[in-house]
Amino acid sequence: MNTILRRGSAALLLSTLVACASAGSGTLPQAGLPTAAPEEVGLSSSELARIGPAMRALIDEGRTAGVVTMVARRGRIVHWDAQGWRVLGEDALEPDDIFRIYSMTKPITSVGVMMLVEAGRISLDTELASVLPAFAGVQVYDDGGRRAPARGIRIRDLLTHTSGLGYGDIGRTPVDSMYREASLGVWGTAGDLETTVDAIASLPLIFDPGTRWNYSMSIDVLGRVIEVVSGRTLAQFFQERIFDPLGMEDSGFQVSSEKLDRFTAVYGPSPDGLRLNDSPVDGQHTRPAQWFSGGGGLTSTTSDYIRFTQMLLNEGELDGVRVLRPETVRLMRRNQLPDDLVPISIGGPNQGFGLGFAVAMGENAGTYRWLGIAGTYFWIDPNEDLIVFAWNQLQPSGGAPIDRVIAEIVYDAILD
Repeated sequence: MNTILRRGSAALLLSTLVACASAGSGTLPQAGLPTAAPEEVGLSSSELARIGPAMRALIDEGRTAGVVTMVARRGRIVHWDAQGWRVLGEDALEPDDIFRIYSMTKPITSVGVMMLVEAGRISLDTELASVLPAFAGVQVYDDGGRRAPARGIRIRDLLTHTSGLGYGDIGRTPVDSMYREASLGVWGTAGDLETTVDAIASLPLIFDPGTRWNYSMSIDVLGRVIEVVSGRTLAQFFQERIFDPLGMEDSGFQVSSEKLDRFTAVYGPSPDGLRLNDSPVDGQHTRPAQWFSGGGGLTSTTSDYIRFTQMLLNEGELDGVRVLRPETVRLMRRNQLPDDLVPISIGGPNQGFGLGFAVAMGENAGTYRWLGIAGTYFWIDPNEDLIVFAWNQLQPSGGAPIDRVIAEIVYDAILD
């Protein structure tokens, strides 16, 4: 099969995938992993066949423009489907189209940090100020004033979102208001990564490090830590240490001009139906990145990201390439929060947090996951040897419950 499929060839891609999976052999370059028939890995074909119509129903209701779903078990893809539109009413969505993954960048950055921990360049208890001196004088916002923190921020605090930093667009504290005034947040930047992180360091913390959980720009700060410790830009580090070794060919901070016909549009709800929020031909990801956001700047495909997540499920290795040691991955996917900080405020009940992911503490304990603000979801269930994706491009992301819909179907499909 040709390794480059042009726009409009979704039907060919899917029919080939199904044929290859039914034979139980073969690797499609676009699929990212080998394929299999569902029954070969203990899943029901008839149950998984419900996924496409369920996503189509959400599209027909006007709740989202298009959805790509993927299911892999025991290292093989058994379902990969695209429903709806890349550009609403103009161009059909294809399985290997390119998405803004926003906060699904965070697990990649976290893996990069743990690579440096393994190499002995930093430790989880390294004080941030020893790497980024701008944080040496950071203070805590306290009842309208400022005071010295009980202790400094550590690398561990950043990985677990217990650093005390804010997130501007998302947070509702007085400190988050300061972030917004400084144009810091999901969509804001003070300049390049160094300048942005220096601006973060100039603002107070919301609380003493290690005492609370608060979703924040911690992982963006870790992106700068990677740069300083490695001597490479974050884009270079990702490319050389993660993307190239894992064969992630369509992941990066910018979508090149020759790939724009695969780049998805972002939509949001309006009284008149879905409206365009971010163009696939004229937006921040179509130009050179102003800053490398380790917290939310990457674009990727399901076929790329399945290789990253399968590496994690394999405890750090894929196709003979070892990215992390098994014990490191086991540590990352283990809850790191004390009981009084669980559950976290994102991800539903019984969710703790590891080193880069939310971790289930109750039902499906051990499953770890994250999402992007435009509606890209993934989870990894080590107990079932299972990876599931449900991706759309919708802001706010909760308008189409694609993750909850696919989860019910996939777990119903388990045969053994």
